[in-house]
Formats: sequence, structure tokens, C-alpha cells
Amino acid sequence: MSRLLKCTHMMFAAMLACALFVNAARAEVLALTGGTVHPVTGPVIAKGTVLVDGKKITAVGAGLAVPAGARVIDCTGKHVYPGFVAANTALGLQEISTIQGADDTQETGNVNPNQRAEVMYNPDSDFLAVTRLNGITTVLSVPGGGSVRGTSALMHLEGWTQEDITVRAPVGLHVQWPNMTPVRAFFELRSDEEQAKARDSATQAIADAFNDARAYWKARDAEAAAGVPKHDADVRWDAMRKVLKGDVPVIFHADALNQIRAVLRFCDEQKLTNVILLGGYDAWRVADELKRRDIAVIVAGVLSVPNRGYEAYDQAFTVAGKLSRAGLRFCIADEGGGFAAANARNLPHHAAMAVAFGLDADEALKAVTIYPARILGADAEIGSIEPGKRADLQITDGDPLLVATHCEQVLIDGKLQTMESRQTQLFKKYDGRPRGPKARRR
Repeated sequence: MSRLLKCTHMMFAAMLACALFVNAARAEVLALTGGTVHPVTGPVIAKGTVLVDGKKITAVGAGLAVPAGARVIDCTGKHVYPGFVAANTALGLQEISTIQGADDTQETGNVNPNQRAEVMYNPDSDFLAVTRLNGITTVLSVPGGGSVRGTSALMHLEGWTQEDITVRAPVGLHVQWPNMTPVRAFFELRSDEEQAKARDSATQAIADAFNDARAYWKARDAEAAAGVPKHDADVRWDAMRKVLKGDVPVIFHADALNQIRAVLRFCDEQKLTNVILLGGYDAWRVADELKRRDIAVIVAGVLSVPNRGYEAYDQAFTVAGKLSRAGLRFCIADEGGGFAAANARNLPHHAAMAVAFGLDADEALKAVTIYPARILGADAEIGSIEPGKRADLQITDGDPLLVATHCEQVLIDGKLQTMESRQTQLFKKYDGRPRGPKARRR
């Protein structure tokens, strides 16, 4: 009898726990009212309203009725923008660069197409909250190391599990194209001959990876025929199936003109048609060819010094504007990699600098919202304020591309984010420290 009673209590406790979980997870209806709404894909709406039910935007417009029971967020005098999309980061893949176990940006080996950023992503990284506080809600996390680096994933900056956080994966297979000419700088200790040998080795490794993957899948597909033996599985070539079929783009990291031309030749040899260029410092020099091939460019860093000593100081500042005027599909990101992870929050300032040097202001806003969403195949879900899309939003007191503007509230999947990070916590801690009679006045 006591055992039956105990089982009954356990079942009741389990049912109560489930009920509490369902109630906690129940979608909250939000109404952002009175603010200036910037859908990005449509005209600005003065005194607009954005209705959010759970994770989705349900309505956008002026004079909308607020549903009964909705939580009203008064945005009077404020601006509502879509969350920024950072299209080239190592966020979630690196925490402390000097600790090997906390750094997934430099994997061993030269050919790692089986790396998956969404699996390596750390949802507890302190960098995420720091980045989120400047209006960035989604990032493309890119694995590093070697020539063929694995597949990137579009990840949210808030969530508990891989399923919660992943917006889209895989997004693209990343290939680092080597320098085609020797680098002469204080940090390069190899001779010209050694660099040329490393270049040839890298390009051959890339070609071998695609050729081997194609041969592997030809053999695997032939297994359906009678008498054809089974072949051993290889996780590297399994990971390239969608790439070879053109379902997933190849994202080539290349900046210099000779790199880009080498990439285009390689695409012709391998018959690759679904291609994205990441970096693109010299992409404007072959804009017509890139446009003809419909190759989009992710401009990796506007706030950069010139790559060559003879170039004008503003060379990197003008790349986005040149691509826009040439009619190319493009977006703006930062330089990516582990070193830039802590500064991923500066994405809107890259766009602002591009505006100062020739890019249209509306195009700049799109270049960090809807354009990266389109290029990365997620524009049906993120990048603008439209019914049916994820409620990834930011509320600001002005133009979010300006340094002086404050991002006052961020929503990810319709959830209001706590506007705190390790940096704000440290500021409060030391701002409240005991002060002696000789301390500087606040």
C-alpha cells in the first residue's frame, strides 16, 4: 500500500512539474506601441505598433488594436528596428584564446568539412551578452583551421540548447583560399619559396577534397546496383554531399584580386554555381564578373587599414559603397576570427563608416539586416519586421548605426532580454566601490 501511495505521489509531482513547465513556456503576447517602426523592407511607420505572439511577429502597422491581455511596451519617442545579423564571427566558438579547450576557432588538420559550428557553439559564452546589448541578435558562427573548415551556422545570441539557438544550419562550407603571392611582413618568417610551396599544397588539398568527395559519392550512389560492394563511410565526404549537389553554398574566404580570380577558376573547374565570397577587399575590381555569376560578397570588415602601403587610407571604407553601386548582392560583417569575437558588437559601426564613405544610409541598414539574411538563406525568418518572421527586434533612442545611440531593449524570438552583460556588471561593481576623500569626483 505504501508503495502504491509513493508511486501516486511521484506521478502527481511529475504531472505538476509538467503543468508548471507548460505554463512557463506559454507564449507571451507583446505589443510594442507608439514607436517609429523601421521594417527595412518597407516604408517607415510613424507611431507604429508591432504585435508579437510567442516567437513570431503577427502584425505590423499604425493604429493596430492591442489584443486583450497583451503586455504593452510603450515605445513612444523610440525606434523599433530588426535585430542585426552578423555574417562572419567566431562567437560561441571561442571564450579564452589561451586555453585550448575554450577555443574551437583553430582545429587541427587541413581538411575538416565535417566540422559543424552549431555543435561547437557555446550558449554560455560571456561574449554573447556583450554583443547582444548593441542590437545584434543573430550571428554566423564560422569554424576555423585549415583550408576546408567545415560548415557555419546561423545562431541566436540567447537560448539553452542547440535546438533553441540554431536559426539555420548548415549555412555554407567554408574554404580559406591561400595567398597567391608571398607576404613580406615582420610576422611572416617563411621565405618566398616556402610560402609558394605552402600555397601550392593548400590549393592542391582543396582540389583533392572536392575530387575525393565527388568520387566517394559516385561510389556510394553506385552501391544501389547489383553486385557493387559497400564502401566504408567517411564523415568528411559525407558532410560535403549537399555542397556537391549545390544545396549548400561554398563560402570562399578571399580578399586579393589574384585570390578571387583563382577562386573563380576553381569554381569553373569544379562546376560550382552556389558560391559566396567572404572578405572581398578587391571584389569591386571584378564586380561585373561577380554579378554575371550572381556571387554575393560578405564584406569582412570596413574598419580596417589598407591592405597595401600604396593605397589610400579609406580603401577598406569604400568597398561596400563600390559593390552597392555596381549592383552586387552584398552585406557587411566584421573581419571575423577569434581576435574579433570580443568586438562583434561593433557591427553597426562598420556599416556607419561605409555610409561616411559613399554607401547609401538605407543600404547600410539593409547590409546588416535583410541583406545578410538573404545571402545566408534565412530571409524568410529574420532580417526585417514582417508578419510571420521571428520576433528579433531592438528598441533604440535613435539611429542604431550611430555610436551615440543607445540600444535600450532587445527581443530574441519574442523574448525580452536582460540588458546586462559581464561588462555592465563590472561597471556597476567598480562604479560603486568605496571612495576616499582624495578620490576623483563622479
